[in-house]
Amino acid sequence: MKNKYQKTIYACFIGYIVQAIVNNFIPLLFVTFHQGYGIPLSKITMLITINFGMQLLIDLLSAGFVDKIGYRASAVIAHICTVLGLIALTILPDLFPDPFVGLLISVIIYAIGGGLCEVLISPIMESCPTDNKEKAMSLLHSFYCWGHVGVVLISTLFFTIFGISNWKILAIIWAIIPFANIFLFAKVPIAPLIEDGENGLTMKQVFGQKIFWVLMLMMLSAGASEQAVSQWASTFAEQGLGVSKTVGDLAGPMSFAVLMGLSRLFYGKYGDKINLDRFMTLSAVLCMVSYLCISLVPIPLVGLIGCAICGLSVGIMWPGTFSKASASLRGGGTAMFALLALAGDLGCSGGPTLVGAVSSAFGDNLRIGILSALIFPVLLIYGIGMCYKLKTGLTFIPVGSKS
Repeated sequence: MKNKYQKTIYACFIGYIVQAIVNNFIPLLFVTFHQGYGIPLSKITMLITINFGMQLLIDLLSAGFVDKIGYRASAVIAHICTVLGLIALTILPDLFPDPFVGLLISVIIYAIGGGLCEVLISPIMESCPTDNKEKAMSLLHSFYCWGHVGVVLISTLFFTIFGISNWKILAIIWAIIPFANIFLFAKVPIAPLIEDGENGLTMKQVFGQKIFWVLMLMMLSAGASEQAVSQWASTFAEQGLGVSKTVGDLAGPMSFAVLMGLSRLFYGKYGDKINLDRFMTLSAVLCMVSYLCISLVPIPLVGLIGCAICGLSVGIMWPGTFSKASASLRGGGTAMFALLALAGDLGCSGGPTLVGAVSSAFGDNLRIGILSALIFPVLLIYGIGMCYKLKTGLTFIPVGSKS
């Protein structure tokens, strides 16, 4: 029975690599778009906002239509949109008088695919019969990290060998991955998220569960804890090592992504022997330590190490919260996963926004901005405690507890 779903699991792994392509490829081309199309950088950076804004909208809307058209059709549509968006990126800017319009349309198309992938892949993976759901979910999310690393490394290597002027060829090459996954999702077995004989929770019933709101707070905190530092990792790499921006981009964001992936891979391998609540709590504490290293130690290299440690600490937060939600809200279904993805994406936007706002208020002092982000791992620890209290009535997790 389990072997029957092995190809489904592989398709889910590839789905998260597709998500990494959607989020991390186009930022590598910002300077190229600026120089090649004459688009101001202030407009180009809007593409990131539009990408994540569209994904937020899809998170919100998907609860209403995914169940109606089915997970298979939704997954196929997600990958088709990603392929079309990446191909359009190479064509549309040259067809419009204002190339920015073509870029914007392309981003919107593949952001629809990225948003759907984010909502669909985790519940499809959750529905697969596996020995340990938490392990499987953590392993799944590690593929986003490896996808992120692969996109940056392979793209950098391609540009070095063939020149950045050939970026359109690379965009087509990246489109091959979601194109191939279309055929996988068209054929692989997809188990129902709600077991036969069980009734899924309505949106109203989901909203009526106290633990749901705690889980939403945890997802928001998980996204914010991750993104509050990751977008500044390149800056700390340049300052800490005194290297060029290209090398800094590799040393900072890559160390963050690799250690985040290793954290998820570690739990994916040994999760059946580890208490998830304790692992998440210790990770949140380590996240706080990394923020303190970045904020309070006036040595740039220590700031870089803090960025890397932050990647290690946040790895379990997002997949761990998904796993806790699946175990705590049986029958939550698509609505639950879509709303949790929405909360996570809001955190991904809110974390960097808070850091930027506080930094500006203190004379562009980035260290103080990062220090303010301590609130997010603190809220995550609070959420873990509240989940346990709502589930068991106990305030503290007993030392010998397995759950």
